[in-house]
Amino acid sequence: MRGLTVVRRGFWVALLAAACVLAACDAKNISELEEGVSTEADVRERFGAPEAVWDGEDGAQIYEYNRQPAGHVNYMITIGPDGRMSALRQVLTERNFARVLPGMAMEDVRRMLGKPMKITTYDLKQETHYDWRYMEGSNRIDSRVFTAVFDPDLRVVRTMSVSDPELERNR
Repeated sequence: MRGLTVVRRGFWVALLAAACVLAACDAKNISELEEGVSTEADVRERFGAPEAVWDGEDGAQIYEYNRQPAGHVNYMITIGPDGRMSALRQVLTERNFARVLPGMAMEDVRRMLGKPMKITTYDLKQETHYDWRYMEGSNRIDSRVFTAVFDPDLRVVRTMSVSDPELERNR
């Protein structure tokens, strides 16, 4: 059993290291982009192909760049109809979580927060939980998980935020 714990800890250390490298790359890539100046080609050169492309207002497109499950962020980058980047936002924030309200459709939540790190279905409870990992502060111990709970019609029933369970498993 101890060997399994060491392997699990090693896995999470490697995952955390990968997340740190990705975060450093993201910071560099973000610093090289400028709203209103950078083009769609500039965004794709630095971030690659988006996870999803959403239709925005007035012909804009919103590119989703997911950093789940290892990371603590998801980016939404808006490309205006002129082909220039008009916004770059990290969307896993307390402010956005507060906008997830009962009755909201799953697709609307997904569009707002990006792809979750994990989806779990509870057949007996007739619920589906979507989880996103995020940071409440700047230290590793500030890692948290936001959960949106959906009913069988994929409408929000409730939300919650808890300390990241992986922190406890790796102690």
